[in-house]
Amino acid sequence: MSEPSPTRPKRRGRLFRYSAALLVLCGVAAYLVVQYITGGGGARGCKVVSASGDGASYEFSPEQAVNAATIAAVGTGRGMPERAVTIALATALQESGLRNIGHGDRDSLGLFQQRPSQGWGTERQIMDPAYAAGMFYAHLAKVPDYTELPLTVAAQRVQRSGYPEAYAKHEPDARLLAAALTGQAAATLTCDGRPARTASATGPDAVRTALVRDFGRDALQETGAVVGGTPVPSPSPSPSVTATARGRTVTVPVPEGAKTDATGRDERARGWQLAQWAVANSSALHIQRVSYAGRVWTVGSDSDEWRTVGSEGAGGPERSVGAVRIVTGQ
Repeated sequence: MSEPSPTRPKRRGRLFRYSAALLVLCGVAAYLVVQYITGGGGARGCKVVSASGDGASYEFSPEQAVNAATIAAVGTGRGMPERAVTIALATALQESGLRNIGHGDRDSLGLFQQRPSQGWGTERQIMDPAYAAGMFYAHLAKVPDYTELPLTVAAQRVQRSGYPEAYAKHEPDARLLAAALTGQAAATLTCDGRPARTASATGPDAVRTALVRDFGRDALQETGAVVGGTPVPSPSPSPSVTATARGRTVTVPVPEGAKTDATGRDERARGWQLAQWAVANSSALHIQRVSYAGRVWTVGSDSDEWRTVGSEGAGGPERSVGAVRIVTGQ
């Protein structure tokens, strides 16, 4: 009788190790895909915290922050209430992880996975976040009593998803984002502001273009343009640009007072919406400093908080609630 070959156990051992390594790699790949699609945790770059002090927070990437800020700005520009913005953000979190993706189920595209074949617009239009958000709100506004419906029901009336219950799990995060990005919660959104390598344009002109894009005009950026079938007013008053020792400043006037708009927001909420919109766009537009109502955010080691202007010896205009000041590095 011949002795067993000593090579067989070694071969089986190598096969086992290779199989185990392959399973580990598949697991890591699956985890990364889930994190990409859902906007999961990790070192994100931006963070929003609860204004109530209950410890709730949500961390997300600069790319997600830009898209969330656009969704909120388009909603308030249409006079939609904070609840509508919450519904839109929860929907985009589920559909795309707040990423403007160029693929999906069948011909679905963009933040809300809208389908050109179902009348949502052309592929190019749907891939414009401001247009996509406008279309979502146009459809949501047609849902009777949508503010009184459970979020998942309201979202499903617009989306017609095969998984309607999936929207509900994003409601807590969407509420935090909506409160900050509509200005109802002041000084609750921060970003580390590291410049994005893919920024197509920076400087004050880029900031003004982005403000016009998100606050009140469609992709054509024309006065009186229509988004999703509804006329949208132009931003007023217009932002100005001035040179400063620290860079170039875009100043966006915010009328002082307690006047409220159609959604019940006061003018200070409008100011905080603009200020936190700027922080959300800090990486994309290379914004270095944002100040409003006596509070200031600065890119760098202290960019995880809004400080009082007096803490750094500054004062004057930056203490006023009459304007949001956005300083760019270029």
